[in-house]
Amino acid sequence: MTNTHTMLHGDCMSLMSTMPDGSYDAVITDPPYATGGTSSAARAQDPRVKYQSSTALKYYPTFANDCRDQRTHLMWSVRWMEQALRLTRPGGWLMVFSDWRQLPITSDALQIAGWTWRGIIPWDKTECCRPQLGTYRNQAEYVLTATRGGIDKSVRLCPPGVVREPIRARDKLHLTGKPVPVMEHLMTILPAGSRILDPFAGSGTTLVAARNKGHTAVGIELSSDYHRIATDRLGLVLPA
Repeated sequence: MTNTHTMLHGDCMSLMSTMPDGSYDAVITDPPYATGGTSSAARAQDPRVKYQSSTALKYYPTFANDCRDQRTHLMWSVRWMEQALRLTRPGGWLMVFSDWRQLPITSDALQIAGWTWRGIIPWDKTECCRPQLGTYRNQAEYVLTATRGGIDKSVRLCPPGVVREPIRARDKLHLTGKPVPVMEHLMTILPAGSRILDPFAGSGTTLVAARNKGHTAVGIELSSDYHRIATDRLGLVLPA
């Protein structure tokens, strides 16, 4: 069987600029949050320090572009979301992850870029996530959803708007990787045989979910370490 999934290695802005208009039914992605603290010093730490508990450290390759200040992060988000809009067909979807700190910036960015904001899908990571004494447990991340123009009402579905799924360390290949079932749930609304783009593909989870759901997908990853992990995971062949 021909593999209908592609992992590209490089900067997403450069690679997206070479793709034709309206190439995809959906852009589903988990970009760097540029978060992890309430101060610039905290945000500037290596992601391996910011996003892991000191009592449960595991080695993952690090990744770039996760220490921008708020204004720079907004500008950068608008730029890639504008490219994503161009590449998505009318009625197609943008689904982008965020944490609570970056929800305002992410919602601003997608609207500035020209998307029609549709809502937020909370991902409840369950009580297994690390606690912070004296306050409520931050056990949710969020998926902001938007469309290019109107909703495609030929899709006669109305999936649940909340996902509850724990993170299982044994299945995790990326420092901030998302569970495959979460990505599969996001694809429930898509027409059969959709074409999906993930410009921040990481370890390739979006592509794995797309394959499981019968869609085709293209991933872009800047890190050579994670690009190799994703290609191995998907059974792809690295270019010579």
